[in-house]
Amino acid sequence: MSEIKPFRIAVPQADLDDLNQRLDAAHWPDELPGVDWRYGVPLGYLKELTQYWRTEYDWHAQEKLLNDLPQFTTEIDGQHVHFLHVRSPEPDALPLVLTHGWPGSIVEFLDVIGPLTNPTAHGGDPADAFHLVIPSLPGFGFSGPTRDQGWHTMRIARAWAELMRRLGYDRYAAQGGDFGALVTPDLGRVDAEHVVGLHVNAATAGFISFTDVDEDELTEVERARWARQQLYMNDGNAYFLLQATRPQTLAYALTDSPTGQLAWIIEKFKEWTHPVDALPDTVIDRDRLLTNVMLYWLTGTAGSSARIYYENMHSGDWPYRTDVPTGVAVFAEDIAIRKFAEQANTITHWTDFDTGGHFAALEVPDLLVTDMRQFFRGLR
Repeated sequence: MSEIKPFRIAVPQADLDDLNQRLDAAHWPDELPGVDWRYGVPLGYLKELTQYWRTEYDWHAQEKLLNDLPQFTTEIDGQHVHFLHVRSPEPDALPLVLTHGWPGSIVEFLDVIGPLTNPTAHGGDPADAFHLVIPSLPGFGFSGPTRDQGWHTMRIARAWAELMRRLGYDRYAAQGGDFGALVTPDLGRVDAEHVVGLHVNAATAGFISFTDVDEDELTEVERARWARQQLYMNDGNAYFLLQATRPQTLAYALTDSPTGQLAWIIEKFKEWTHPVDALPDTVIDRDRLLTNVMLYWLTGTAGSSARIYYENMHSGDWPYRTDVPTGVAVFAEDIAIRKFAEQANTITHWTDFDTGGHFAALEVPDLLVTDMRQFFRGLR
């Protein structure tokens, strides 16, 4: 089946009523005094955010915001795939597939769609315009749960290549962060004859070292990134190990408890945004954060989205070299180091930023858009 069907979000009121009832009936744990975020999400913070979710957040307004964008679904390799397809008014725009990660969604890209598709309306050069394809990863959001095993990033990249073919794009670019920074280079491996360039942010595997390094050979900035990577490995990757080994067990808790789902996601926005000591909803709009959570909750994809960790860790794949020109944006909370990135990637563009974090499209969309324009300008 290769049919592409228009799609509109239409969440039944019964699902929203059920959410509200669960929020009203939340069972709260105790907490130790004075520990702040060291033990996880503080009780007072989550209670206040949950109260906002219950009484002030307007899903219908957010649903309309998403439905104002052209959305479609298709089936690829047996998997339902949901995607946005926003064409530029510029006829010679370069097609670009944008890939989110975990715990993100298509919501990450809402602030970059306008500047990328219609730069003239945002003070830019029309020559920098893109036609955008923004899929929901298999297992995430309106792509729904994965239906079989093996949906690792290489298989996703092959699905994206097929999606771009179905849309009639013989020549296209790719960008992504987090898991999107794994899928995007994999597109350069599986569809190099059609991909003109790859751009990543929040890059890890293929852009960092998993073995000991000689810190004397690193710059001061790189030593700070290496230190952040070590802190993550020692004190920040428990979620990774759980999702990479027992995602089904986790799924029961997150699928049954909206406050649990909120806490599981909001902790990562707290730890990975910049500055790291700021509350996530002071860095990113609170409604945008909650809409991202809603895409997990309303679609029941907490468990299937976690499975991407299991699939990648059990795939047997490891990044091998791609010759497709690659640009890297390294924001203030990222950990990519160029000398390690060059081992598996053809780096032709590298930008270090002293601001922004893991969710650059949400935190510093203007900086990300500018860097993408600069990189792809020479590849059109």
